[in-house]
Amino acid sequence: MKSKKVKQSQRMKVKEESQASKSKKESLLSKSKKSYADNRRKPLEFQVGDRVLLKVSPWKGLIRFGRKGKLSPRFVGPFEILERIGPVAYKLDLPPELSTIHDTFHVSNLKKCLSEETVVLPLEEIQVDEQLRTTEEPVEILDREVKQLRRSKIPIVKVRWNSRHGPEFTWEREAFMKNKYPHLFTKDPCGSSKN
Repeated sequence: MKSKKVKQSQRMKVKEESQASKSKKESLLSKSKKSYADNRRKPLEFQVGDRVLLKVSPWKGLIRFGRKGKLSPRFVGPFEILERIGPVAYKLDLPPELSTIHDTFHVSNLKKCLSEETVVLPLEEIQVDEQLRTTEEPVEILDREVKQLRRSKIPIVKVRWNSRHGPEFTWEREAFMKNKYPHLFTKDPCGSSKN
């Protein structure tokens, strides 16, 4: 009986020692990860005049931001930084529709806006069809060709589109374009009317 108790107590000691060493290893590992991350992490800073996105908190109510629903944005903006207030707070230039919100935010609620202002499209000008694709209308047909495949010939036309990103040209099937945009085929690429 004594030997059983001795063996059990020895097992318990070994188990406790292994758990203690395991917890020491875990704490050392987490400390080393933290120190590595702290050395590599830079504090987030912005300059006056930078453009930033503002984080939208769901518990504050998305109704204030004019959007609600399942696909609500996580960030709104961009907004310009007017002033730095202390080491971690910034004052933003908010539009009049957000006048009910205080204009000073903690750095954790901001994200640098990486887009260029010249490329930004106004939302009012974007047209979307039923499949949620942007609609771009063809302007004119510039050229015609016949694409030769192994056993068939496919007539194609070069189309100029009124893209928001500048002039855009694509080759499309002539039959498809005739069905969808017949007004483009009243004249041929040379300018004479077609019979």
